[in-house]
This record gives sequence, structure tokens and C-alpha cells, in this order.
Amino acid sequence: MPDESSNGHSPKIQSQEVTDGFWCAPSRAMFRAMGYDDADLKQPLIGIANPAADITPCNVHLDRIADEAGAALDEAGGTPIEFGTITVSDGISMGTEGMKGSLISREVIADSVELVAFAERLDGLVILGGCDKNMPGMMMAAIRADLPSVFLYGGSIMPGNHRGQEITIQNVFEARGAVASGDMTEDELDEMERHACPGAGSCGGMFTANTMASISEAIGFSPLGSASPPAEHESRDRVAREAGTLVVEALKERRCPSDFLTKKSFENAIALQVAVGGSTNGVLHLLAMAAEAGIDLSIDEFDEISQRTPKIGDFQPGGRRVMNDLHEVGGVPVILKELLDHDLLHGDARTITGETIGEAIDRVDPPSIAELDVDYLYTVDSPKNEEGAIRILTGNLAPQGSVLKITGADDLRFEGTARVFENEEEATAHVQKGSIQSGDAIFIRNEGPTGGPGMREMLGVTAARDGQGHAEDVALITDGRFSGATRGLSIGHVAPEAAVGGPIAAVQDGDPIIIDIPNRTLRLGIPDEELEARLEDWSPPEPNHTTGVLAKYGALFGSAANGAVSQPHLTNDPTPSSA
Repeated sequence: MPDESSNGHSPKIQSQEVTDGFWCAPSRAMFRAMGYDDADLKQPLIGIANPAADITPCNVHLDRIADEAGAALDEAGGTPIEFGTITVSDGISMGTEGMKGSLISREVIADSVELVAFAERLDGLVILGGCDKNMPGMMMAAIRADLPSVFLYGGSIMPGNHRGQEITIQNVFEARGAVASGDMTEDELDEMERHACPGAGSCGGMFTANTMASISEAIGFSPLGSASPPAEHESRDRVAREAGTLVVEALKERRCPSDFLTKKSFENAIALQVAVGGSTNGVLHLLAMAAEAGIDLSIDEFDEISQRTPKIGDFQPGGRRVMNDLHEVGGVPVILKELLDHDLLHGDARTITGETIGEAIDRVDPPSIAELDVDYLYTVDSPKNEEGAIRILTGNLAPQGSVLKITGADDLRFEGTARVFENEEEATAHVQKGSIQSGDAIFIRNEGPTGGPGMREMLGVTAARDGQGHAEDVALITDGRFSGATRGLSIGHVAPEAAVGGPIAAVQDGDPIIIDIPNRTLRLGIPDEELEARLEDWSPPEPNHTTGVLAKYGALFGSAANGAVSQPHLTNDPTPSSA
């Protein structure tokens, strides 16, 4: 039994190191300067990590969400301590060198929230997220701190409307390609731009933000039903209050991430990801979270789970629907129930509520997909695709793996010719000129975690390709990343990356490329001896950045096949997958 406190705390909590007894008078004096009183300092101090910012619509409203969570937390018997951290707008930096900061922001968020929780002796956390890297960064911080923690999503944006059709930011990115090819006028693009993002919230499709928010439910960091309410809907405030109440309950019961995160939790998260057609970034982030939690998770397991878990959700970017559509029929629990009913989910995995996920699904009692009259949800018995959306491809080009999300044909075999570019800018200029042809395999290398550094997302170049009608007959292959809004034949996370001497560094213009999705292979069609000779002649490129934050994290990042984590003891390259 924990020690009893001398000032009414029972059992003893970490914050008493700065609030309890005469020795803490100086720290209490600091708290009093901020308006905290005796009653506040006798309660557990619970941090609200809030990345609110005016740099992205995903986060512009988070102060309101934090206030609601704080009010409920206070009513439940905790003292809210709000503090901030950074965010980066992927949508604004996309296509620029600034995108190199996106993945690094995941690490900075994790580092900063962990540091505040540790340094200020907080007792628990409500961790808020809006834009893409907020979610994994916050959950990584909570895993490290191992305090009672609840993840709280800010919610997604409502779809825009353009000439009677619902649109999202994905449509605007792809429209640029249509303008470049002459299929759309600049005036229409201007009109679309002004209506695509009607207010606050994260991008509305099953892109990275909504993928990771959905995963937060499946893995146990958030109560069921919390991912889907839109940012500007009153139900989002209810979710915030639920999070505030829940974190106090979790503190009383001493429920920490180490108590509910298990291998089964991560397998549930992957099953949900592949069933809804979630972002490839979910692979990277789940690997990183597992590494932080000390759970043995390999990139191959994503493919194993995808092979046995059908795709049953049809959302953007591959489909037509957005997160609000799922919300209107019951949210993520609808998907989880379908998976559980068909033994594709571990119902005995624990969650932050103290329930198993099976118990939580029974309590929420979502409708079954078979009962719903909608055209974007499918049953496991009659799925959209027989297998899940994620494919892990290996072969002589990616001995540690590469990641593809199926948004079109899932039985495609592609044979093409390499067109090699040393960075995203060169490739984008080539695509924008309308120079691509059916059968091209466009390689963009030196964009990995170390080589970029930062592993840029490349929605700009994929959307330009797709807007020109080449989503399925022109391959894009990179050691960088693709956005959650990317569709088509786009293979990222190629590992090892070019900057550390991976085989992608040896590809030359004109090389034959074979992509065999059914057999999960990505191969360079040259003799092994020639590939080995090219790699022997290879020398590492000069780093793109030698000072500042990009140089620091570029030196720390490990392989994408291990989540591109930046903690030195977690960055060992994984054992290569079988080719």
C-alpha cells in the first residue's frame, strides 16, 4: 500500500514532492503566484498538454477543448495544470523543405511533454492532439512518463463544398495536378481553395490524424467513441469533459500506460488501421510507440495482420467518405465491434478505463454494420477488400521492408522503368512539367529519417501525379514518407534508406522495376552481382544540414523499419525481413 501523506493526500502521489510540508514552501509560493490555493495544492496535479496554435486549423481551437477537460478534471477532484508544446502544420509545409520538420516535431512533442511531466512532478496527464504528429508524440510522452494518461483528440474538420460536391484538402492538392495538365483552370482551383476547409479541425479523411485518433481508441489510450465527433460540434466538448473525469478516475486506480499497453493492444491498433484503410504513417508511429513501451513489434507483423483482416471501411483518400460520416453511424466502435465479432480483435486487451476493450464495446453497444444502410462500411463476411489496406513489401530494393497502402487494385503487378531523383524538389518539377508516362517508376531518395533529414511526406508530388490521371500506372517509390491523404501506387519507408547505403541508393535511370503486390515484393531487375558492385562503389552524401535541430535529430534517427525513433537505445536497425 502506498505511503499515506501528511496533508490529506491518500495514497501518496508524486506532486507532494513540490506541495507537501514546510520544505515545499518555496514551490507553493510559486504556485500561489499563479492563483492556486490550498485546496488546489491538496489535490493531485494533472497536466493538460495542449499544442494549441494559430499555425494550423487542426489545433486552432484546442484551448476550448483544454478548458472543457480542465473544468471536468477540477470537478472530479484534480487540479489542472495546463502547459503548451509545439505543432507543425503538415498541410502548410507540404512540398517545401519545411516538411523536414514534421517528423522531428513528433520527437520534440514527446520530449517536451515528458520533460514537463517529469520536472514538475505531475501526477497524471490529459494529452491533446490535433495535427498529425501530435497524436503519436503525445502518446509516446505518456508511455515514457508512465503516469495515468488519457489521450484527447481535437476532432476533425467538416468537409467543404465545391459546386455541390463535398471536398477536402486532398482534392485541392490533386487539383494542382489537374491545372498543370490543363484539365482544370486556375480560376476553378481558386474557387475550390476558398471552400475546402470551412473551419477548425484536422483533415477530414482517414488521413494520419484520424487514423491515429482511431488507433487511440483501439489501443486503449482513449475512451470508445472519442475519435469521431467533429471539432466544432458540441459532442467534442462532451468528449473533452469525459477525458478530464477519466484521468482522475485512472489516477485513483493507478492505471498507467504500462498497465494496459500490451502486444495485444498493438495488434488491435493494427487491425483497426488496416480495416479502415488508415494512413501508412500509422505503421511508423505504432512502431515508435511500441519501441517506447518496450514491446517487441516488427514491421512484418503489419502485413501478417493485414492478410487476415479485411478492409471494411471505404474512406478518403481511397474512398469517398470522411470521419464525420463514420461519426453519424456510431464512430470507431462500429468498426471495432465488427472486428471483435469475427475474432479479429483481442477482446481481453485492457484500456485506460479499466475495462477490457470487449467490455467497453458491450457497454457502448454500437450498431452492427449489417444493420446500417450505408455504402461505405462493409461486413467482414462481405468486405471491400479481402485483405487489409497495408502491405509490407520486401525484396532486393527493401530488405528491411517498405510500406504501401492499397487504395485501388489490390492484385496489381507493375513492371516499369526507373526515373531517379535525389530529392523531392527535382521529382516534383519533373511531374509538374507533365513529363511522366505510364510505366514510369519515379524514385525519390535521400529523403529518409537520416538523409532528409526528417523523412518528408510527399503529398505534393503524389497529388500532382494523381491529378494527371496516373495514380495506378506510375509508381512513386521513396525512402521518405507519404501523406495520409496519398493514394495510388505509392511505396514509402523503403529501408534501409539511401543515406546509409540501402539498395535504393544504387538504382539508376532505366533500371527495370518489379512491384508484385500479391507476393509482397519490390525488386530491382538487375543481377545481384551488379547491385552489389554498385553499392560497393557508393559513398555517403554530404548531410543536408550540419547545424541546428535538423542536424541533431538527423543524427539520432533510426531506421523507418523500427519507427524512426530518436532515442539512442532504441535506434538499432531491425533484423532484415526475408526478401
